[in-house]
Amino acid sequence: MAAILLDPLAALGRATLGACRTLGDVALFALEAVSHLVRPPFYGRLFWAAFVEVAWFSLPVVALTAVFTGMVLALQSYTGFARFNAQSAIASVVVISLVRELGPVLAALMVAGRIGASFAAEIGTMRVTDQIDALTTLSTNPMKYLVAPRLLAATLALPLLVLVADILGVMGGWLIGTLKLGFVSAAYLKSTFDFLQTGDVISGLVKAAVFGFIIALMGTWCGYRSKGGAQGVGGATTAAVVASSILILALDYVLTEIFFAQ
Repeated sequence: MAAILLDPLAALGRATLGACRTLGDVALFALEAVSHLVRPPFYGRLFWAAFVEVAWFSLPVVALTAVFTGMVLALQSYTGFARFNAQSAIASVVVISLVRELGPVLAALMVAGRIGASFAAEIGTMRVTDQIDALTTLSTNPMKYLVAPRLLAATLALPLLVLVADILGVMGGWLIGTLKLGFVSAAYLKSTFDFLQTGDVISGLVKAAVFGFIIALMGTWCGYRSKGGAQGVGGATTAAVVASSILILALDYVLTEIFFAQ
């Protein structure tokens, strides 16, 4: 009887200790990586390659996501607001929703699925094929060579992607508003810019920078800690995407509470 009662508690305790151990490992990994960003040598070529990979090659999927999100948001807002004769608020709702929340979150989730998995797979493959150990043998710090440039690149690239996503998302809402819903173009744009504030844009870009750091951190950490051959690399890739997505949504609430809580 005692075993039946204690076994679930023991399992809960093991899970809690495992979660704390993992959290500590990630925190120490992040601190070490960040410390290498302010100490020479600096690998500018690796940073630029990672920046192009994150910013340029992720642009098509982020752009398409933003445009269609703006279109859908305008349609859904019209459907709901028409019941209360509040159609004039559609432009302001679209721009605030995109700039504050949907732009950063959706762009980050798209980049997490693409870049987080790429980082984890690349570094994980290097780990299981002993290439990381070879770097150490050649007196090259793997954290400085593999992790730090990717962290910096993702942190700087994602705000640029989100800025583009905001513009294209608003454009998608404007297209639907003017071509399908019958709004006057000048009035729609005036309502958009009158309601938008600088703080809304800044909060979205800060969120994007944090999300970019998290995506690169989880991708590199999962890859760096992978083991077990091809199966281990696949598990690390999946773990990187899942962990990044969950942390993005959780930190979105935390950052929103910080910026907009009254």
